[in-house]
Amino acid sequence: MARIAGVDLPKKKRVEFALTYIYGIGDHTSRKILAEANISLDKRVYELNEDEVATITKIIRNGEALVEGDLRKKVAMDIKALMELGSYRGLRHRKGLPVRGQKTKTNARTRKGKKKTVGAAAK
Repeated sequence: MARIAGVDLPKKKRVEFALTYIYGIGDHTSRKILAEANISLDKRVYELNEDEVATITKIIRNGEALVEGDLRKKVAMDIKALMELGSYRGLRHRKGLPVRGQKTKTNARTRKGKKKTVGAAAK
């Protein structure tokens, strides 16, 4: 099992798709990395030798794109900055509501959590 950027890649998947398991690497970036490393897109992870894994790791480390922990930290800091600024998006993050303009009357259960019924109390 290849371990790149702190992530164990699934053995039987093609390398092209296995690289997308790393946070911050999508389809396009994974193809660019493999092209730079001269590795076939059809190769499976278990078929990679140590040199190829080292090459991929080196390309990811030297690339401008942030991955895994650094990227997660940056995203968290960006959200924290929005909340401290008191911007509309920051307030929505703070309240736990949808940030990108979705309606909240009937949906938004992912952000709002389980429904809490508010009604008349028994006398």
